[in-house]
Amino acid sequence: MTITHPPSAAAALYPHARPASVRRQVRVAGCAFGGVLACGVGLMPPAALAATQAQAEITTHTVTATGAGSGAGASPAASSAVPPAARLLVPVTPSIGLGTAAQAPGTPPRTTALPVAPLPPIGAPAPSVAAEPPSAQGAGAGPGAGGAPQPAAAPGLSPAASAPAAPSPVASAPTGDTPQTIPDALVGAIGAAHVFPDAKTAVDAIPDAPADEIGREFEEARSRPGFNLHDFVMQHFAIAPTKSLSYRRRPDESVMEYIDGMWDVLTRKADISQAHSSLLPLPHDYVVPGGRFSELYYWDSYFTMIGLFESQRIDLMRDMVRDMASLIDRYGHIPNGARAYYLSRSEPPAFALMVDLLAQHDGQVAYATYLPQLRREYDYWMQGADALQPGQQNAHVVRLPDGALMNRYWDARDTPRDESYPQDVATAALTDRPHNELWRDLRAGSESGWDFSSRWLADGRTLATIHTTELLPVDLNALMAHLEQALAYGYAVQGDATTGQQFSARANARIAAMNQYLWSADRKGYFDYDWKAGKQTDIVSGAMAMPLFLRLASPDQARLVAQTVQDKLLKHGGLTATDRTTGQQWDAPNGWAPLEWIAIKGLLQYHQDKLAADIAYRWMSRVIGTYEKSGVLLEKYDVVATDISPQGGKGGGEYPMQIGFGWTNGTLIGLMNRFPQTTRLVLDHNPLAEQQSTESTSQNGEDLPSFVDYSQVPVHKAAPSSVAPSPRPARPASAGDGRQAATTPAAAEVPAPANDTAPPTVVPNREPGDATQARTPGREPARTAEQR
Repeated sequence: MTITHPPSAAAALYPHARPASVRRQVRVAGCAFGGVLACGVGLMPPAALAATQAQAEITTHTVTATGAGSGAGASPAASSAVPPAARLLVPVTPSIGLGTAAQAPGTPPRTTALPVAPLPPIGAPAPSVAAEPPSAQGAGAGPGAGGAPQPAAAPGLSPAASAPAAPSPVASAPTGDTPQTIPDALVGAIGAAHVFPDAKTAVDAIPDAPADEIGREFEEARSRPGFNLHDFVMQHFAIAPTKSLSYRRRPDESVMEYIDGMWDVLTRKADISQAHSSLLPLPHDYVVPGGRFSELYYWDSYFTMIGLFESQRIDLMRDMVRDMASLIDRYGHIPNGARAYYLSRSEPPAFALMVDLLAQHDGQVAYATYLPQLRREYDYWMQGADALQPGQQNAHVVRLPDGALMNRYWDARDTPRDESYPQDVATAALTDRPHNELWRDLRAGSESGWDFSSRWLADGRTLATIHTTELLPVDLNALMAHLEQALAYGYAVQGDATTGQQFSARANARIAAMNQYLWSADRKGYFDYDWKAGKQTDIVSGAMAMPLFLRLASPDQARLVAQTVQDKLLKHGGLTATDRTTGQQWDAPNGWAPLEWIAIKGLLQYHQDKLAADIAYRWMSRVIGTYEKSGVLLEKYDVVATDISPQGGKGGGEYPMQIGFGWTNGTLIGLMNRFPQTTRLVLDHNPLAEQQSTESTSQNGEDLPSFVDYSQVPVHKAAPSSVAPSPRPARPASAGDGRQAATTPAAAEVPAPANDTAPPTVVPNREPGDATQARTPGREPARTAEQR
């Protein structure tokens, strides 16, 4: 089988921009590679590898039954011996309701599945305590504008599918009975009395007895005269030390050195289980976001891992993937964060992206190794789907009137969030809505990672009108399509072509449903869909770039999204989260690192280079300019203001501005590596944030790590296997560099000139031929004078 790589195949496979001083070939079992494109771990024969490496330009790659890659001089007989798994994905030109347009130059081919047999049920219906009972009312049928075709039901997804003899694995569903370390009554009392400035402090504290025993003691104690709640808490709880990041920058420290050293500050060692603690212990080291977020968080970690990948901290990145897998193994899903009170919900399903990233270093063995966890996560998000009739919904799944399956955010509990108890009680006091309904929607909004945003508000501005569970979000369904594609590829790697084809069909059915319900050609973008009202919402948000990021859009869709992003979201310091200003933190004027990254990478993949570089310049100017004034990187930034604040802006939302910060650090180093010319301009405006080294950390022709486009990757059968840790390259010592964990912030302020001038036109740096060729495995690209 010959798989022709499109001009942007290198971008699809994201061979990363490693610093020249640490870049190296990775050799495992005789296989040298710079990315998944080259070969699977230990699966490419040396002769085929040599033939591949001999080519300076690779435009096609042939996969044989043994996974051999053949370039020049390949045997015709070998290329004809194609296993069924290798024939899983077939590139096609999509029809997406905008007319059957010719494939634009440089556009990655979409894929379709061959006819397949039905999949077994995705999972048993969720327990009633964990899910809204199936209901036939309210699932509106109104399509989005744009004339997209009705989505065809995928094989194995018919509403009345019968159960097979061998059911598929069923993930354990979260229930309302998630383990508690503090009884609700005590959490409520602590919140109402404001014993701690941050309610999260109470539920992170470690009690000296089980929750039921503490509850009994509390009820007895408060019935006595003179009861003092503060004294009771101090007597029975050990307050977990909060490591606020007080960072004192060295006078000559660059922003890149800051990021490199902060990995040590934000890294936590493998946990030791502690009785009665709400912390879910993890078996390997991990990186926390920073500030009040002192535990592992789900979707944050993917963007942090990008920075670890760029910094060559592969062992730490791999450990974090292992930690995520351990959570799936124990609980059936990855919770919002590694705390017991987060177990009733998850966060945007980014585990497949993490495996993609790991595979760029470890090879295709990563997909075989983590296939069980990928499948179990899928079962969690699709729990109860096979029992649904059109118009019904259960937990995370909604079956629309035409039979299409889509996902929503959901939480198994309908009480105030433990970590935000007083805020949720206060919000409930502002409305006549049933409080349990409101609290579930608040919890579901927290699962989205966008807590909170006008995206989830029925009136677009008031938190008490939140109706997250009635919406089918763009980003969630794009990520689910990618998870389905990852499973299709993973099963093919394992040699199970039939199951792989079935998941490919599911992905295609979901993409068709997204085009039907979430896409609007009239409004030039993707919008969340209100399945009860039967219409799209009016909020323009950065989520509309997710289908571009995951290569689910057509060239025409990408062009229209780019126009909308530029017209509605692009501001002085980057992209706002939405086009609304509500006081919620995931609205204007705030910009967020993950949204900037997703938009920039997504635009680059559809050759919207000028806009991508413009966003990168504005965002890096804002982040680095703030760093020069404050000496720290932050969770989010006001991107509308023309002046740069050392505090990053007003913040908004439920808590103060947080410093650290994992996903900002990770994506900034990725952007600086990808846009060396733009970085040079930004640093010229911010000389105190300048790098001390004269050597650029970018390699021409390499794109931002984002995800794997499975249709462009040769399939090599692989079995699960452990991969030897890679040695960590030498880096500047951080001892005595002024970083420390402290309880009070003490960031130094360094005056700097304003740097928000109008951005120049700078396109991403590419080596000659980068737009039309994939990288040659194991070969260093030529470097420009700037990079030298």
